[in-house]
This record gives sequence, structure tokens and C-alpha cells, in this order.
Amino acid sequence: MALLTKKDTSLILDPLADNNPITIQVLGICSALAITAELKASVVMAISVLFVLGVGNVVISLMRNIIPSKIRIIVQLIVVATLVIIVDQVLKAFAYELSKTLSVFVGLIITNCIIMGRFEAFALGNGPWRSFLDGIGNALGYGVILIIVGFFRELFGSGTLFGYKVLGDPVTKTGLYATGYENNGFMIIPPAALIVVGIIIWVQRSKNKALIEEN
Repeated sequence: MALLTKKDTSLILDPLADNNPITIQVLGICSALAITAELKASVVMAISVLFVLGVGNVVISLMRNIIPSKIRIIVQLIVVATLVIIVDQVLKAFAYELSKTLSVFVGLIITNCIIMGRFEAFALGNGPWRSFLDGIGNALGYGVILIIVGFFRELFGSGTLFGYKVLGDPVTKTGLYATGYENNGFMIIPPAALIVVGIIIWVQRSKNKALIEEN
């Protein structure tokens, strides 16, 4: 018997494209705007959400039959907060400088609409295995967009990737002329992230007309 059925596979693949949490569901936009000026920060945030959502979905699924409905949101917040604290402590222990760069945004994973939405919409009604796949799929869909946005913002905003110079040499002036690549400062401010996300949404809908909403 195959480990993954067709329905299981769709739980992972659908959020990567036709049901992406950022470009289709329009969730998690705040972090996409805030921490994608550097590719490294984007990757770390994507991995953090992958851990929190994958494990969190399993925990909520295992507890779904014993959680009183009146306090389910509180229980969900406690679960996600515990996982976020683990992520925060690991970052401080092994990547302190990066943890300072991400700063408060790691803590804000607790209020990420994608995570709470998957707890509520899927984990509470499905078994641990399918909930795990759903969490991984949605986290990957979220992470892919973060990494794409971070790639273009750092490349054109700083001329670097992961801090290493990629795009030309620093600008040097010779008489009346300037040579080299001049960083585009606009790309490192939050509105640039919104523009990049908008372009991704446009490309996605151009390739799949079914995603275009009719008036």
C-alpha cells in the first residue's frame, strides 16, 4: 500500500500553487512584508513556521476529542506559543545574530493566521497523519513565497544573496561616470515586498485562469 494516497499528496501540493496561503488565501502577509529584506531571514522564518505548523497540527489533532469547544482557541494558542518559544530559544542558542534580526517577528508566529486557520479548519477534524501533511503543505506554500520574495528583495536591494555579493561591484565614480551596480534602496523597504507578492499573484493567475475571480 502506498504511503501517500492521491488525497494525501494533494494536501502537500495544493498549498504550493492553487491554494497557496499567501497568494490565494491572502494570509501571513505581515511577515512577508516585514522579514523578507534578507534571504537568510526568509529561509529561517519558513523553517520555523514549517516546524510550528507541522508539529502543532499533529498535537491539536491528537487532542481534538478532549478539547472543550469553548476553550479550543485558548488551547490552540498555548500549543502554538509553546512551539514558538522552542523555536525562539533554539535560534538564540545557535543563531543569535539572526534571532536579533528576526526579533519580534518570531514571536508573532503565534498570531499567524495560517497556523490558527489550519488548526481550526483541518486539525480539529482530521487524524494526526493527514493533519501533519496539511501542516507541512501549507507551511511549504508559505515558505516558498517568503523565499522568492526574499531572493528578489535582497538581490536587487543589496546586490547580495545570503550576504554574499552577487550583482556586480560597488558603484565607483570615474569623472562624470559611475560604474558598477547601484543598490535599489526601494527593494529593502516593506512596500517592495507587496509589489513582489503582487507580481507572483499576477503570474500565478496568468498561468491558471481558474484562479481569476469573476465580478
